Formats: sequence, C-alpha cells, structure tokens
Amino acid sequence: MSLSCGLVGLPSCGKTVIFNAITAAGVSSYDGSEMNRAIVKLPDQRLEQLIKMYRPRKEVQSNLEIVDIPGSEVGPQGNGRGSRLLGHIKDVEALLHVTRCFKYGADPLDDETVDPVRDIETLDLELMVADSVTLENKMDRLSKRVRGRDKDAIQEFADCEKVHAELGRGIPARKQNLGAREMASIQECHLVSLKPVMYIANVRSGDDTSNCHVAALRQFTNAENAEMIIVYGKDEADISQLEPSERGEFLQALGLEESSRDRLLQAAYRMLGVVNFFTTGEDEVRAWTCRKGDKAPVAAGKIHTDMEKGFIRMEVISYADLMELGGEAAVAKAGRKRVESREYEVQDGDIVVVLFND
Repeated sequence: MSLSCGLVGLPSCGKTVIFNAITAAGVSSYDGSEMNRAIVKLPDQRLEQLIKMYRPRKEVQSNLEIVDIPGSEVGPQGNGRGSRLLGHIKDVEALLHVTRCFKYGADPLDDETVDPVRDIETLDLELMVADSVTLENKMDRLSKRVRGRDKDAIQEFADCEKVHAELGRGIPARKQNLGAREMASIQECHLVSLKPVMYIANVRSGDDTSNCHVAALRQFTNAENAEMIIVYGKDEADISQLEPSERGEFLQALGLEESSRDRLLQAAYRMLGVVNFFTTGEDEVRAWTCRKGDKAPVAAGKIHTDMEKGFIRMEVISYADLMELGGEAAVAKAGRKRVESREYEVQDGDIVVVLFND
C-alpha cells in the first residue's frame, strides 16, 4: 500500500530542513527542477520484537513516502509553476504543514515577524482559492444538465455550491463536516483543503519550546483537533547524518530521548487512518498496511491479490497475546487464536494467516 505525505509551508519555514531530519537524505533546497522525495521506514517496536522471536531470513517494514513540496506560488496564479505545485499537493494523501517558530538572528524586531498561525492561515487561504476555482469549473460543467432538470446534477451542483460558499467564508473543506453525499459530489475535485493536516513547529536549539510562537500554534491545533509535533529542524537534520551509534549523545544535548522523526512518522500514520498488521515465519516477518475499517479480504489483498479473490478465512493472533504467552502454540492452547470470516475488520497489531483458494 503506497502512502505519501507532503511537506508544505511558506518560504523559509524550513521544510527542506525538516525533510532532511525525517529522511536523512541530506539534500539541498528546491532548485526549480525535481522535488525532493524519499521513502522512509516506519519505526515499529512490535516488528522488532517479532523479528527477535522468529529470527526470519528476511524482514520488511511499512513504508511512507515523504515529498518536499516547494513553498511558494501554490495557488493557480503565476507562470504555470503554481498549478504544477498544486498538482503535487493533490497527489499526496495528507499534509505535514511546517511552521517557523524561530527567529533568524539576535535582532528583537525579527521576533515580531514570526507568526505561525498567520502563516497557516495564509497558506490555507491560497489552498481555498484554488479549491474555489476547481469547484467553479465543476459547476460550470454541471450547469447544462441542471438547466435540463437532471435531478442528480441539481443535487451535485447544490453540494458543490455549499462547499464553495463555506470556502468563501474562510472555512477549509476539512473543517466543513461534510456528509457522505457531499463527499461523493466533490470527490472528483480532489480538493486540497480537504486533506488531513498535521502541524510541525520548527524550532532551533536554545529555543524555549514553550515560547509564545509554539504556544500560539498549540492553541490553534488544539482548536482544530489536529496533532502538532515540535522538531529541532536544523539540529536533527545534522544529527541524521551521523552514524546511528553517535546520535544519542547529541539528542540528549537537545533534551531528547529519541529523535522527533519516530514520533512524527507514527503521528502521520495515525492521521492517515491506517493500521499495521503482520505476517510471521522463519522465512519472513513483514508489516503490512491497510485502512482502518478494512475487512479481512481487503487486507488479505494487500499481501497478494489472489488472497482477496479466493478468500476463505483468516486466522488471527493479537500481538499482545503473542507477547504475553510467548508463542503461537501457547496462544492456541489458551484458546486465543481466532478464526475470522469475511466481515472481520483487521485491527492494528493483528498477526494473520490467510486461507484462500488459489
């Protein structure tokens, strides 16, 4: 299952620095050619414990693609670059919005220019303007059918008009509490302000992480019921270039027990609404990803399409039971190994065996 998150933010907020902190890619800022992209492995202590238990010949972690989307001209205006960047935003499942919560130098006046909430609202406005244009284009296409009294078109037009009006009031699509019918009406529009967002407070070593800028951002994210992660962007980007054995000492100097990278990636997975399940054995221990609420055949299809087509049943052991009892045989003896049907919703941490007709 291919998942991707796009780093967005205004120019000079430190997106590429955050990209390097997450991916250890060590790349330079966007130069107008190819965007920075990297595949990162999701840290999962459960997988590490399963590897210790089974000692497989091969191990596979879940992956997440991180895309560093340039921080200017995201709207439809400009020389064509804006529309290309908007297309990149549409291509990702969720946004990691980087905000500047640091000042550049010792000049106290510089501190007055730092306003993460203002920066968020600026970018949100650009995305909403782009979405408004997209909806207007769709309503134009629907207008002929509306004049012909097509009931479906009339309803679809009304739904688009409602979302468009709320955008005009400054409410991004993700905050509009859209119902299933409205979501179906706007589905083909791929509205960028509908995407889930997590916020990153980019700070620097020596900064007070409870400073007024971080506090303002936290108040904003709490009101939006969104996650916020504090990252020492430049420092953690530098640390990511060190050997793993050398990183701990420098993280401790920042007052961190672990890199922000792991917390950020785990929070991104939660935001995407996905779960990890596992297959185990001497040959391979592997983490798989499916959407929360996916039924057993759909999850089985992530392993192989033939498993979804020929699905019979799924044998399931919970990770917690396996760790508590120490092995599959003990779990089965305790009566905690389950056989689930097609209607079973796969849970985070399930260890599965799929029975199917090939």
